[in-house]
Amino acid sequence: MQPSLERVSTLTFDMFGTVLDLSGSIVPAVRDFLAAAGAEADASAVWADWRTRQRLEQHQDTILMLGHRGYLDSARRALQHTLKRHRVAYTADAVSDLLQVFERLRPFDDAQAGLLRLGERYRLVALSNGDRGLVEHLAANNVEAKFDRSLSVDRVGRFKPHPSVYRMAAGELQCEPGEIMMVAAHAFDILGARACGYCGAYVNRYGLPYEDSPLLPDFEVRDFNELADRLLAR
Repeated sequence: MQPSLERVSTLTFDMFGTVLDLSGSIVPAVRDFLAAAGAEADASAVWADWRTRQRLEQHQDTILMLGHRGYLDSARRALQHTLKRHRVAYTADAVSDLLQVFERLRPFDDAQAGLLRLGERYRLVALSNGDRGLVEHLAANNVEAKFDRSLSVDRVGRFKPHPSVYRMAAGELQCEPGEIMMVAAHAFDILGARACGYCGAYVNRYGLPYEDSPLLPDFEVRDFNELADRLLAR
């Protein structure tokens, strides 16, 4: 049964790629990395392959259950795999230096504006695959809007969309799942949350189709401005 939006008091947000602009923040750093390495690879292509590989690393981490190694470790492994694929020489120190870009991620302009508006009515919670310290740093220092809580999948040792993540968050927030709306630009995140009884808002900022699933979002918007318009109009 589809939960009622009237019950929603808390919004949980995916951070990487939904609130925070990964491409805008990371591609310039990748470009500098490649130039320093004397590589001719295209920075945007390297980033796209890196991002895709990291998702695979995270899914393998969850499925194999060999011990949760965390977001930045999955990013490191994915980056090294991608550099080998593009035949880019690297050192461990250079990779470590590049990974520091995650501490400097900036939000999308629309996310910044929308969060400030939404915070006037809803409790705002970061619910992220990121490592706890990284998520807390980004939410506190890199986003103007104030998050009421920052929750990391570190608490359960599984990456989203594992159901334990959404159940953990409901418990930590002392909410029924139907009182929470998951906001994400990734369909798998909405799918996982909806499977656990959450409401869901799909911020389709990348123009991608939703999953072929009966677990549909309550609505789809293009950005956080539309999200705020939709929720605050109720």
